[in-house]
Amino acid sequence: MGSLESELPFKREGLPRSSSAGRSERHTHLQRPRSRFSLRFLLFKKFDYLQWICTVAVFLFLVVLVQMFLPASVIEKSEDSWNGVDALSGELLHLKETGGLDFGEDIRFEPFRILENFRKKAREFDFSATFNRTQYRFGYRKPQLALVFPDLLVDPQQLLMVTLATALQEMGYKIQVYSQGDGPVHDIYESIGVPVTIFQINQTVETVDWLNFDGILVHSLETKDVFSSLMQEPFKVVPLIWTIHERTLAIRSKQYNSSGQINLVNDWKKVFSRASVVVFPNHVLPIIYSAFDAGNYYVIPGSPAVAWEAETIMASFDGSLRMEMGYGPDDFVIAVVGSEFLYTGLWLEHALILQALLPLFANFQSDAGLNSHLKVIVLGGDSASNYSVAIEVIAANLGYPRDVVINVAAEGDDGSVLRAADLVIYGSFLEEKSFPEILMKAMCFGKLIVAPDLPMIRKYVADRVNGYVFPKENVRALTQILLQVISKGKLSHLACDIASKGKVTAKNLMVIETIEGYALLLENGLKLPSEVAPPKAFIDIRPKLKEEWHWHLFEAFLNSTYEDRSLRSSRFLKKFEEQWNHSQRESHGSIAATSELFSYEIWEEEKKNEMLNRKKRREDEELKDRSDQPHGTWEEVYRSAKRADHSRNELHERDEGELERTGQPLCIYEPYFGEGTWSFLHLGSLYRGIGLSTKGRRPRIDDVDAPSRLPLLNNPYYRDILGEFGAFFAIANRIDHVHKNAWIGFQSWRTTARKASLSRVAEKALLDAIQTERHGDTLYFWARMDMDPRNHNQQDFWSFCDAINTGNCRMAFYQALKRMYGIKHDLDSLPSMPVDGDTWSVMLSWALPTRSFLEFVMFSRIFVDALDTEMYYEHHQSGRCYLSPYKDKHCYSRVLELLVNIWAYHSARQMVYVNPNTGLMQEQHKLEGRRGKMWVKWFSYATLKGMDEDLAEESDSEQSKRRRLWPSTGEVVWQGLFDKERNLRNRQKEKRRQQSKDKLNRMRKKRHQKVIGKYVKPPPEEEIDRSNSTMLASTIL
Repeated sequence: MGSLESELPFKREGLPRSSSAGRSERHTHLQRPRSRFSLRFLLFKKFDYLQWICTVAVFLFLVVLVQMFLPASVIEKSEDSWNGVDALSGELLHLKETGGLDFGEDIRFEPFRILENFRKKAREFDFSATFNRTQYRFGYRKPQLALVFPDLLVDPQQLLMVTLATALQEMGYKIQVYSQGDGPVHDIYESIGVPVTIFQINQTVETVDWLNFDGILVHSLETKDVFSSLMQEPFKVVPLIWTIHERTLAIRSKQYNSSGQINLVNDWKKVFSRASVVVFPNHVLPIIYSAFDAGNYYVIPGSPAVAWEAETIMASFDGSLRMEMGYGPDDFVIAVVGSEFLYTGLWLEHALILQALLPLFANFQSDAGLNSHLKVIVLGGDSASNYSVAIEVIAANLGYPRDVVINVAAEGDDGSVLRAADLVIYGSFLEEKSFPEILMKAMCFGKLIVAPDLPMIRKYVADRVNGYVFPKENVRALTQILLQVISKGKLSHLACDIASKGKVTAKNLMVIETIEGYALLLENGLKLPSEVAPPKAFIDIRPKLKEEWHWHLFEAFLNSTYEDRSLRSSRFLKKFEEQWNHSQRESHGSIAATSELFSYEIWEEEKKNEMLNRKKRREDEELKDRSDQPHGTWEEVYRSAKRADHSRNELHERDEGELERTGQPLCIYEPYFGEGTWSFLHLGSLYRGIGLSTKGRRPRIDDVDAPSRLPLLNNPYYRDILGEFGAFFAIANRIDHVHKNAWIGFQSWRTTARKASLSRVAEKALLDAIQTERHGDTLYFWARMDMDPRNHNQQDFWSFCDAINTGNCRMAFYQALKRMYGIKHDLDSLPSMPVDGDTWSVMLSWALPTRSFLEFVMFSRIFVDALDTEMYYEHHQSGRCYLSPYKDKHCYSRVLELLVNIWAYHSARQMVYVNPNTGLMQEQHKLEGRRGKMWVKWFSYATLKGMDEDLAEESDSEQSKRRRLWPSTGEVVWQGLFDKERNLRNRQKEKRRQQSKDKLNRMRKKRHQKVIGKYVKPPPEEEIDRSNSTMLASTIL
């Protein structure tokens, strides 16, 4: 399974929040520290002298106005940004003393360092030099991607993902779409060859085996429910790319903090931290989502949302907007727009633009000379500040008539301003990383744009082709351009043609950057297994697939009315908040119950620890039963039986299930790790789960706790590297305590996820074959290699094993067998696995007689010990393994998956395939055809038993001298150990006997004190009273 790492955080240099409490959502995150750009801007050689005089005069006049009208964050500046600048003119020194200016030059976004980190890590993995092994890629299957959506309704984000899916398919990816709701886009995906799965109302995302995919692309905030499954084991390792286009959660997060809903914010932080990479379409969203930043933010610029919105609006545009805004048919409206980032030098840029527009008034004076048909709208600032007052003062001091220049807040309806404008000027000199969205929107509305020659603008706007560009150091050139494009109060024909070409350009602007961004992210981030073919390079995609959005697939829906994604996200968040608040009220209403539950959990934990200790003592006592044991009293027998009964109850074993399993010949164990696998496990009496981790066990179900049976699995390193194979060792360790059936089986939960598990019919057929002893000592399996998704090319056994282990499977077996059998010379060959038209077992789904299973475990323990001896030190320290092209904590688990085939074939066991649907059985690799090909002596019970005893003797004698895995994988049993235990018990018995004799001797030899006098017992008090009364009576008489 591939993985995607993103340890390198998304770095943003200098992002302090504004100190103004009245800021709107759009700008509170966007205040920037000052830069020295203003100094360099004013020192350009080409700056006109007369213009310089006017500008300085405006500066001096506006000093007081800046202090009066602009927000506090504009004037709260330190003097640090001016350090190192000594040679300044008197005017600039005066500007320095008044507080300085900031043109936002230091707004930097460095998400591309994530990709650089990926490349650096890829260069560090030179396995050939480390292991002296050659690694190969076989390309037997395509890399698999899952696209997850909240619904399949029509919106611009779906247009983006359809275009991306088409390009990724061209590169060699295989894509599967999952959605929580259906919609018209369902048919579009199927038309491009992408299968779609819709989660039904009663179906959850927990029914998907996410390990089948090399990467997952999740879209929108509304897919939060999907994270509930992806945040659980074993799906936490699957790389996840989360694309977010909405601002809804960023706005609501402020409400969460102000209302004290910190737990709700923390819950979203966990979701953000689960994503390998969080992708945003622009550089503003990462800032407003900074509260959830987990160091995994990334920006891939480009989206058809602007062009889609423009198409929708223009389809219903009736031309009355200008009249509603108070502009007549003869008015010429110029819109001055700028960056989405708010910085303190913005007012200076607007002042320069307004000064450049002054010469145009000579052509727009009315006959009466009172009103001008030239109107200027400055789109900038925010509604919470007094920026509009500052703009009015600047315009008045430059000589503009009243009401000619107006200011509209940037967070307002910028679409209305752009549609009403005849010409749009980009008045920001900030060099951004992507093309300004406001400028793209103006082009989509068919407006002529005039912009400074910033690198990102020059990349897409060719001067006098699809727009106009002026040098940023020569604002006077802007005036010349405007005088050329405006003729008789209207745009010239040439300018109209250029605006039309700009509209065509904007419709598919930045398509290449978007697709290349995702392709590069996947190419450098996904860690593909060796059997997966690497995708094609981005440059090899046909130009048609990467230069245009797939508008033709959405033509039928462009004029339709669909709910905006932001509205749907708001409704989703509102519903989620209601559910959250309801759960919080319930939790607060049961504080006492929670406290009692907490105490109960402590008691349960203490009880469990006590139970484990008693269980260990019981097992140690049962080991003593191997030799003669003195008989106890009936009272001792009763106490032992009662103690055993309590232990069974504390192990959460259900008596009914235990009785049902005892009465049947077969029990199939299903190993699992984590809560994400629970939905794939069976609950019938034929099956029993075995949890590889104590934390992820199913509640109130009598699953086997593998770590308690095999302490080795408490070590995360061996739990991961053995995988489901560790369950074999756990069951085989003192197997009589947990398994009492004649046959034993195992079935991977992933077999159920692939719908290849045994059906009811197949279960009955298998039980009938076992009870009637139809095939004898047989390996029954129902997951076949030739139908495995990793083996599309129908490879033979060794070729398939090499394909999933970077071509080094044979070498691993070769080295392990040499170490197992102590062979000093080189082997001539490996055990033969012939190509005879039959198939082999995969995915650890098979059944065996219990006695044969123990023999297989005996062989497996020795084999795993040999593998561990060879690979442990390098893999444990660096995570590197020559069986995987990347760091892999499941190093040789893929080799162990196929080990049962080699043992069964060469130990002369029958191998029978059971069709999991029909139950039909077919013998594979018949014994008659194996004669002369099997290594029977190598795999015979006598050979393995001798090797097992040798390892036990070595382990017992050199326990502290040599590190070996073998003693930790099961019981250590050999005759010498029995003798040691018997001798120890005899010595203890002799010691106790001697102690008893010594005690008796001491008692006999003890001196006794002689009797000093005879003791006379006094009469009882009643007799004394009786005698006294008799004497009194006689005296009276």
